[in-house]
Amino acid sequence: MSSTIQIEKASPDHLMEIVEIINAGATSVRKNKEFGEWQNYRSAFDALRDAPECDIYVALDEAGAVVGTYQIHFLKGIAFKGRPRVELESVHVRADQRGKGVGRTMMKHAEDLARSVDACIIQLTSNKEREGSHHFYRQLGYDQSHLGYKKMMM
Repeated sequence: MSSTIQIEKASPDHLMEIVEIINAGATSVRKNKEFGEWQNYRSAFDALRDAPECDIYVALDEAGAVVGTYQIHFLKGIAFKGRPRVELESVHVRADQRGKGVGRTMMKHAEDLARSVDACIIQLTSNKEREGSHHFYRQLGYDQSHLGYKKMMM
């Protein structure tokens, strides 16, 4: 694992780099459906940061540059005796940093957060086009146990 990577809650100063990373990795379903200007994401970023059930994190290199990001959502439920579940969203590593331990560091951080709330499960979805990501998640012990569906509303 990369020992020089620090994980922290994202601040507004990180937003431009977050948007660059997630849009650089956009799959075909998102291509040409995103805004070009990072400032257009500010209200969504603020809402995410202000919501008590979720957070957005960044992975920073030794120079303080954003090299990865993920969103974590804490979901309530009845199953598993009411224990919360955690959902990860928008897990992205900057293309030039892949294979250097950034993703593993972020996933360990997310799993530690899940354990801290006694979550029963961590769930995430990954676009069918992301074969490398699927391999990565399987290596970390994630099981492709469900079939997911999405309906684009835009």
